[in-house]
Amino acid sequence: MSQSTLEFTQRLRSLMQRVNLSSFKSLAQKAGVSEWQIEQLRNGRAKQMRVENLLKVGEVLHVSINKLIQQFSDTDTIPNISKIAQEKNEEILTLQQEYERLKQQLDEQQQELFQQFQQSTLQTLETLLIQLPTATHAVQQNPDLPASRLLPLLRPIDQLLNAWGIEAIAPVGSEVPYDPHYHQLMDGTAQPGDQVRVRYTGYRQRERLLYRAKVSPK
Repeated sequence: MSQSTLEFTQRLRSLMQRVNLSSFKSLAQKAGVSEWQIEQLRNGRAKQMRVENLLKVGEVLHVSINKLIQQFSDTDTIPNISKIAQEKNEEILTLQQEYERLKQQLDEQQQELFQQFQQSTLQTLETLLIQLPTATHAVQQNPDLPASRLLPLLRPIDQLLNAWGIEAIAPVGSEVPYDPHYHQLMDGTAQPGDQVRVRYTGYRQRERLLYRAKVSPK
């Protein structure tokens, strides 16, 4: 028996004495493992054992699996374990740093896209933003000012809706066949297909319904 094997054997006997086990065979039987597994511990080969066997032996000896590996592993292999653990920690740190970098990059891109969206929207509404306060002031000074003179100011809104692919379901005042999917009755009753009059227009964005048009029976 080599010096190292003798040391591991003595360590194992010391742990066995704490739980009143006198032989390696009795340890194997109580743990439900083979005597060869116990021999692995006595030769400092805990790292080569299956985790489930280490757990069984550890439960009997009241020792954690980590402590078993530390006490019954060749000292020449321990630095390799530490090196592997260090390399894994470095990999995790690198991945965390890469994650933070990508997250910051994505946040910056989202902010830039939002700013571009705001700028594009403001450019479309530029005429309205500039002239609407003046028109509002003019109406306040002259309540009899024809409303038709204000309608051109609303064209930028139509342009913006067109740019976003948003269209009215039906013009206000038009008569259309009642469709419960696109129309909401404000009063009365109607069956699908009955003629109804549009009182408030609805909107859809391509195939997606945004707001149903509000209608009334003829």
